[in-house]
Amino acid sequence: MGRKWNNIKDKKAEKDKNTSRIYAKFGREIYVAAKSGEPDPEANQALKVVLERAKTYSVPKHIIEKAIEKAKGGAEESYDELRYEGFGPNGSMLIVDTLTNNVNRTASEVRAAFGKNGGNMGVSGSVAYMFDATAVFGVEGKTADEVLELLMEADIDVRDVLEEEEIVIVYAEPDQYHAVQEAFKGVGITEFTVAELTMLPQNEVTLDEESKAQFEKLVDVLEDLEDVQQVYHNVDLGE
Repeated sequence: MGRKWNNIKDKKAEKDKNTSRIYAKFGREIYVAAKSGEPDPEANQALKVVLERAKTYSVPKHIIEKAIEKAKGGAEESYDELRYEGFGPNGSMLIVDTLTNNVNRTASEVRAAFGKNGGNMGVSGSVAYMFDATAVFGVEGKTADEVLELLMEADIDVRDVLEEEEIVIVYAEPDQYHAVQEAFKGVGITEFTVAELTMLPQNEVTLDEESKAQFEKLVDVLEDLEDVQQVYHNVDLGE
C-alpha cells in the first residue's frame, strides 16, 4: 500500500498549492456536515471527521467558524452529494465526488472535463468496485511496531500499518476511523499528517509519459471544478 500513500501525499501537496480552492471546498463540506446534524463536532461525527481532515490541510480557523456559523444561522442552501465514475487514458479509472446545488450543471461540467481530456464517463458502479473505502492516518514520532501495539491494545483491527519516510501510515476500515483517532488521542497524538476517509484502488496502473501528462491534466481540470470535492484514481504517479 505504500504507493497508494504516496499518491495521497502527492495529491495533498498539489492541492496545497491552491489554498483558496481547497479552503472553499472545505467551507462547503463543513457547512453541509454541520447542517446534517448538530453544529457541534462532539455531537456530529460527520462534522468531526471533516474538521479533522481540515486540520491536516491547515484550513484557517475563520474559514471553519464561518461555515459552522452559516449552518447555525439557518441558511437554506441545499447540496446534493453525487459520485461520478469514469475512465482516463490506458486503463486509468477515476471516482469524482461532488457537492452541488445544481445537478445538471455539475453533471455537464464533469462530463465535459472527461470528454475534453482523453476520458469518458462511466455508469454508476463501473469503477467503484475496483476501489476500497478506507480510513487512512499518518503519524510521526512513533514506529510501526509501536503503533500496531497501540491499536492492538485498543482492540482495533486494521488492514495494514506501514512506515515510510519517518511517517507511520495506518490503513483501516472506514467504520474504524473514530476508534483509530481516539486510540491515538489516548496517548497524546492529536496531530496527523493525514487523516482521511478515502477510496484506494485495489490495483494501480503505470502510464507512459504522454498518457500520464494527459491524465494529470484531466485530474487538474476536474479538481478545478467548483462542485468537485474529491478525485480518486488508480494511477501510480511515481515521484
